[in-house]
Amino acid sequence: MKINIRRAVKEDCARLLELIHELAVYEKAAQEVTVSMEHFVESGFGKQPVWWAFVAEADGQVEGFAIYYIRYSTWKGQRMYLEDLIVTEKMRGKGLGKMLFDQLIIEAKEKGFHGITWQVLEWNEPAINFYKKYNAGFDPEWINCSLTIS
Repeated sequence: MKINIRRAVKEDCARLLELIHELAVYEKAAQEVTVSMEHFVESGFGKQPVWWAFVAEADGQVEGFAIYYIRYSTWKGQRMYLEDLIVTEKMRGKGLGKMLFDQLIIEAKEKGFHGITWQVLEWNEPAINFYKKYNAGFDPEWINCSLTIS
């Protein structure tokens, strides 16, 4: 099997949304995915992109991706925020996640970011164990908050 990590391109968006839906089902929140294809494409490849991504191809098929945006910390400066790291169920355990995460680390260093932050569900033991291999810190002090604007 030939694996290739590359930057996502506009033509990948339909496949990325498929994988986002797969992740939402895994996280028991399929109904929460409401972004339209048009909004997703414009947000990543329009005049003012707000997200960037790397894809993992196995034999030419996108089987995973990592999507990030720039977060600003008043204490630390610019940081990469990893929104999603997804590998299809059939390809988990084959190293694609590691290759994607390693590429994010390279990207963060090249762009001069002062770190990478992300969230992981407390019940997602496979993901938690994956991040522990990188000696990631887990912060129990902070509470996630959100506000939906319609």
